[in-house]
Amino acid sequence: MKAERVHSHDQQRARDLERSITLEYRHLTMSSPSRRTLARRLESLEDFSEPSPALEQYLTPPELAAHLCHLAGLQGDLEGQVVDLGTGTGMLAIAATLAGGDRVAAVDVDAGALAVAQQNEQVVVADDDRGRAIDWLRGDVTRHPFSVTDATVLSNPPFGAQRGNRHADREFLETAREIGAVSYTIHNEGSQEFVESFAADEGGEVTHAFRAAFPLPKQFDFHTEAEATLEAEVFRIEWPTRV
Repeated sequence: MKAERVHSHDQQRARDLERSITLEYRHLTMSSPSRRTLARRLESLEDFSEPSPALEQYLTPPELAAHLCHLAGLQGDLEGQVVDLGTGTGMLAIAATLAGGDRVAAVDVDAGALAVAQQNEQVVVADDDRGRAIDWLRGDVTRHPFSVTDATVLSNPPFGAQRGNRHADREFLETAREIGAVSYTIHNEGSQEFVESFAADEGGEVTHAFRAAFPLPKQFDFHTEAEATLEAEVFRIEWPTRV
């Protein structure tokens, strides 16, 4: 009888744990929009008014931003400080806000892009009933103003395709390591070995990775096709705690 009681107790604990996990999942999915709904809301964001080829300014695809931020929400990574490095027109920062982020900051070196980002926020986020606001900051991500070490970092850095931008994504990862407990970054196809090696050297670990289509419209003189599609790679990295 004693063994049966212990077994019954263990079964009850397992059922309670399963119920707790189920309720938590329902809370997460009910308190934030679905990935599809999020992508639809992001489709109305304006693109760069005067995109710079030197800065490799391309609009982050709404579906990709929705996928990334929906995953971040399910992981509980939007509950604290969120920082969008190289925000451009604000796609990831706005997606994070709509997905449930309460404290979102975004930094970019381009004042014109930030102006578009703020306009996008007014159009998309202002009607959100939670009334969240994004802190927009102008600055270089390598000389950032952030003093936090436990942020969730989001970034679509330059892929390094242009002369003078080689390894530009490394600088963004270095800043993510400085200020983040976890980061989500978008990279060009074939970056997995580099990202995993960088994370390991810094004591971090890639916990999630997925591929995504990245459409590129013809917007610069060197583009030869009306539209091309790149294969991008997205990585979630957990960084060690900094004291």
